[in-house]
Amino acid sequence: MTTGADLRAIRKRKPLVHQITNYVVMNETANATLALGALPVMAHALQEVEEMASAASALVLNIGTLSDDWVEAMLLAGRAANRAGAPLVLDPVGAGATRYRTETSRRLLRDLDVAVVRGNSAEIATLAGRAAEIRGVEAVGAAGGPELARDAARALGCVAAVTGPVDHVSDGEQTISVSNGHELLGTVTGTGCMSTAITGCFLAVRPDDPLEAAVEALVAFGVAGEEAAKKAKGPGSFHVALYDALYGLDPDKLDKQAKIQ
Repeated sequence: MTTGADLRAIRKRKPLVHQITNYVVMNETANATLALGALPVMAHALQEVEEMASAASALVLNIGTLSDDWVEAMLLAGRAANRAGAPLVLDPVGAGATRYRTETSRRLLRDLDVAVVRGNSAEIATLAGRAAEIRGVEAVGAAGGPELARDAARALGCVAAVTGPVDHVSDGEQTISVSNGHELLGTVTGTGCMSTAITGCFLAVRPDDPLEAAVEALVAFGVAGEEAAKKAKGPGSFHVALYDALYGLDPDKLDKQAKIQ
């Protein structure tokens, strides 16, 4: 695992990560991307998404707030990124909660070459054709284990990153579990979306190995969560400390703090 080295590469190269994401977490994901060392750009207008995606090092699609225009923008941007060779990560927010979200996620996965899909256990299980319970955008019930990530990767034809108390990432053959993180990550809106954005950052410098990039992203975000929790008194102070922790991640120490198996 080369998380520290790839974090150093992100900070040196400052890759442009184009994100089509929802208004609720746009500020959070942009701040997290910038704090890590990459450059965020938020663009969803039909008039510019193809041009922006063609210039980006990675594309992040987040379906948190949907409309037909946003879906069309995602398809245009995704095709442009595919033509340009930029890796694409999809966050299927709330897949399983409504038919529109589920069908949109499946359409994006069908029509685009997606490198990584990152979601909670209910979202990923829904897309993989398994039974799941979701309330709003939150998974309810048992968390998905490594077998869910493996089966989803095989069914969807891309790396599946299933996040929860323990994260599981698989390309259908190899499955890696990441135990970094802190329970306070579950008390702040948008931390799942942040992890997707950071996955885009690592994909930008490891486009040839989406499995490793996804694992590295979750290790980095999990370690940042652990560091932020040391200074936090609750969700509010944790939210602020999380940006500081991402900014202060030490590439030389990061690999030593990784909890993977």
